[in-house]
Amino acid sequence: MVALTFPDGARREFPPNTTGLDVAKAIAPSLAKRSVAMILDGALADLSDPIDNDAAIEFISRDDPRALELIRHDAAHVMAEAVQALWPGTQVTIGPVIENGFYYDFFRNEPFTPDDFAAIEEKMREIIARDRPFTKEAWSREEAKRVFRDKGELFKVELVDAIPEDQEIKIYRQGDWFDLCRGPHMTSTTKIGDAFKLMKVAGAYWRGDHRNPMLTRIYGTAWAKPADLAAYLKRIEEAEKRDHRRLGREMDLFHFQEEGPGVAFWHPKGWTLFLELIGYMRRRQNAVGYREVNGPQLLDKSLWEISGHWEWYRENMFGAQSAGDEAEDKRWFAIKPMNCPGHVLIFKHGLRSYRELPYRVAEFGTVHRYEPSGALHGLMRVRAFTQDDGHIFCTEEQIADECMKINDLVLSIYADFGFEDVVVKLSTRPDKRVGSDELWDRAEAAMADVLELISAQSGGRIKTDINPGEGAFYGPKFEYVLRDAIGRDWQCGTTQVDFNLPGRFGAFYIDANGEKKTPVMIHRAIFGSLERFLGILIEHEAGHFPLWLAPVQAVICPITSDSDDYAIEVAELCRRAGLRVETDLRNEKINYKVREHSLAKVPALLVVGKKEAAARSVSIRRLGSDKQTVLALDAALAALTDEAIPPDLRREKKQAA
Repeated sequence: MVALTFPDGARREFPPNTTGLDVAKAIAPSLAKRSVAMILDGALADLSDPIDNDAAIEFISRDDPRALELIRHDAAHVMAEAVQALWPGTQVTIGPVIENGFYYDFFRNEPFTPDDFAAIEEKMREIIARDRPFTKEAWSREEAKRVFRDKGELFKVELVDAIPEDQEIKIYRQGDWFDLCRGPHMTSTTKIGDAFKLMKVAGAYWRGDHRNPMLTRIYGTAWAKPADLAAYLKRIEEAEKRDHRRLGREMDLFHFQEEGPGVAFWHPKGWTLFLELIGYMRRRQNAVGYREVNGPQLLDKSLWEISGHWEWYRENMFGAQSAGDEAEDKRWFAIKPMNCPGHVLIFKHGLRSYRELPYRVAEFGTVHRYEPSGALHGLMRVRAFTQDDGHIFCTEEQIADECMKINDLVLSIYADFGFEDVVVKLSTRPDKRVGSDELWDRAEAAMADVLELISAQSGGRIKTDINPGEGAFYGPKFEYVLRDAIGRDWQCGTTQVDFNLPGRFGAFYIDANGEKKTPVMIHRAIFGSLERFLGILIEHEAGHFPLWLAPVQAVICPITSDSDDYAIEVAELCRRAGLRVETDLRNEKINYKVREHSLAKVPALLVVGKKEAAARSVSIRRLGSDKQTVLALDAALAALTDEAIPPDLRREKKQAA
């Protein structure tokens, strides 16, 4: 007999090879009716799978959040069937579930376009309504290749060849249509429901190789309920309005062009914003004991071989060979993808005592990393970016305290930018890594203790999670994930505990007994990439920055040219007060000026006319409001100057008072 343990702790025995559906029926017919899959010992499985070992079992209904991946997987298969029914001869390749949906890649002489979506969706609804069961079959490798070859599905033949010899060849059917698939699936097509929509098409090379045929990728989304689909489409619409690339153009912040692929060209306003971020971070980290340093952009290849990057990260690095005529000058260099090795060399320069630890350094270092051209996405995915990088050299006993100090700094900084919903994830050792398991055990144990402390000290407000196998090749790490104003998650800051890199470089300090000891190195970034953080922030705020951060804090707009002199005087007084202001003296109607500066997301417009000039006042119109507030000039300057104080300096001012 097979002993099954249920979520409530109850145990029951069943004959070997009893299916999950049989178990559900034995408990209650209603349970069998509403279940679409099961979880055996933590793994999602088909309800029709036989159970031949003792296991923990749980049944999943269609409304369970864990069933959403199955809904999308099934929808992908139905989409593929619909495409082949409408356009016979089309070859299907792969169709995975992705975040918020799914896609399938197709090979056809004529690429698909969004104009085809209506017909595909109509056919999908027809297939779903047939309520055909999903059934699984095991085929021999030879049979699978023969069947797919006879059908003209040559990509499938190649996929069969790619499956390891020790793995079973699984075929899933939905009526007469079938595909090669790992599974699992729900019980029938009707369980997909009608909350799905095809979203876009894109080109994709077979297996991501430009030497292979070009395929058409059709993206879709699917949800458990129509209301969920509607909410998602609303989020997509809102995200398009907030797209940082569009807002970057409208606000005149930056641009990209082919001569510098993946590198931002910062305009004056955008660079002002960038420098404000750096100034804020510089004040915050200086206040807690970091000393700012700067390392070279080009470093000899040998340094990256020592660090391990040349072996584990080379495909993401840019290289350069020196141009000297002498043989000894013919050296290979790498443009730094990370700042860490340079900071180790700074630590190594001179004899370090245990009394100097923790030794904290920070750098606003520009790094270069190769990203495929198809992956580039505005400021979110670039080839050159600036990190707010910090490294702490400390003893093993200091790890927990330093990680908590970093955590407190990270959460405080995020809160200053309006990010209160944060998840901290511990990413553990990857398959490809450097260092001994014993060192990894110690590093992961230290970080696991800190993760518990983070959750406990926040009273559960800060959520925590584990990312198995997602650590850096040299150490485990914390990932700080922010949720923005429209519910999207962004991974930004990281804290990485590294027992390996200092030892590889021979870094040491002298302990209290006069002996050499290898320090632990903690890698820390808070914004992460300043470019990416700015992209996130632009979309989070929809370009409507708080006054302290806005590149242009106010524009002084005279109503007529008679008020130009007063507008110029007001602007000069604003600048003397430390405000970033411009004047708009163009011969345009005031409503035109208001619309234009509102599109550029200027937080405050100071409108002045003859009446304001005579009274030494200004009429203030705030971004997003039709109301105007008339204030005396001195009062307006005082109010705007106070509002423009950055949050960290405001706290200092309050504490001093």
